[in-house]
Amino acid sequence: MVICVGYDMVEYHPRLWNPRADKKIIHIDQTYAEVDAHYQLAVGVLGELGKTLELIAEQAVAQSDINTGSLREVIKSELDDYADDPSFPLKPQRILSDTRHVLADEDILLSDVGAHKMWIARLFRCELPDTCIISNGFAAMGISLPGALAAKLAYPQKNVLAITGDAGFMMNSQEIETALRHQLAFVVMIWHDKEYGLIKWHQQRRFGRTGDISFNNPDFVKYAESLGAIGHRINSAEELVPTLAHAFTENTVVIIDVPVDYSENMKLTEKLGELVCPI
Repeated sequence: MVICVGYDMVEYHPRLWNPRADKKIIHIDQTYAEVDAHYQLAVGVLGELGKTLELIAEQAVAQSDINTGSLREVIKSELDDYADDPSFPLKPQRILSDTRHVLADEDILLSDVGAHKMWIARLFRCELPDTCIISNGFAAMGISLPGALAAKLAYPQKNVLAITGDAGFMMNSQEIETALRHQLAFVVMIWHDKEYGLIKWHQQRRFGRTGDISFNNPDFVKYAESLGAIGHRINSAEELVPTLAHAFTENTVVIIDVPVDYSENMKLTEKLGELVCPI
């Protein structure tokens, strides 16, 4: 039996996890389910998600023998394997390992939309609820900077980090002025590759070639300074941890330009292709 809460098949199509269409599916959402040959409902529950889950919880019995340790170890080992990788530009795994090292458990990470989002969703180890916010569904590029602004307004006592690609950053970079005007302090980390990384990844996977995904950028350090923020550029793998840690002490908006090596993307595609869906 599979319980789907607020599920949209565009995120993870049921043919991937229900190829024989033989699983009992309970669909819980505020709107009617979109049915499919691989998504036939045993039960559909229409209602407000929070209240529905509370009512189900009243009738459910918790199991104490569920072990999620193996999944945690997979994530931890993938990060640990790259924790000391000296290569530059930095690999996504090294960046996320360093980021997790600097952020406290209660700090908040806002992910923009792009290739970096796929790495964050897979590898960033969350220790507490609502500490890693990712835009799925319509997946709006440019969300991370205004999202960080909102997070800092809501939780002024927490460190807030926006991770974005260079394309996503340029879509809403003017909000740096808004943040400075309201005297907010947070950090924006730009994964810099001068390409639409996620589109390139899809093109490579589907067509084996790429097209029209490259562009140029301003000098992000000078750009930050022109708006009144602080800018840093990472020039070696060893610089990221001290630069990120120091950025949270500067009490203003700080932009960190991090060149990223996305050659790891297709390696991850091949690795995921070898996995068998656990359900």
